[in-house]
Amino acid sequence: MARALDETRARAALAEFARAGTLARADLFLAARYALAELERLHPGRSVEVRLPPAGAVQVIAGPTHTRGTPPNVVECRPQVWLQLALGLRSWQDACASGDVQWSGTRADLSAYVPYLDKE
Repeated sequence: MARALDETRARAALAEFARAGTLARADLFLAARYALAELERLHPGRSVEVRLPPAGAVQVIAGPTHTRGTPPNVVECRPQVWLQLALGLRSWQDACASGDVQWSGTRADLSAYVPYLDKE
């Protein structure tokens, strides 16, 4: 992600989300962008696109890449759901079964990649 983030504020927002389960819109988007940036840092690549509309999107996971049009491996959910997954507050299986995460493609099952953020 190209946008610079205030990591101190983002981590504070994550801690508040872990505690309360909700955030003001600006803090929610900040926390979601930080979570995406961390995912991108931990799992660089371009084989899966993770979309959290309208907060942001990243391409992650090593493997085959695409350059035009809709990528073959896409994960999409609301920012709140992604934060729950990233922090380990909710399982991938539960979020997918409830319809809160939509994914397509053979590489888009991210159950092995979440959680990846500390709650503190």
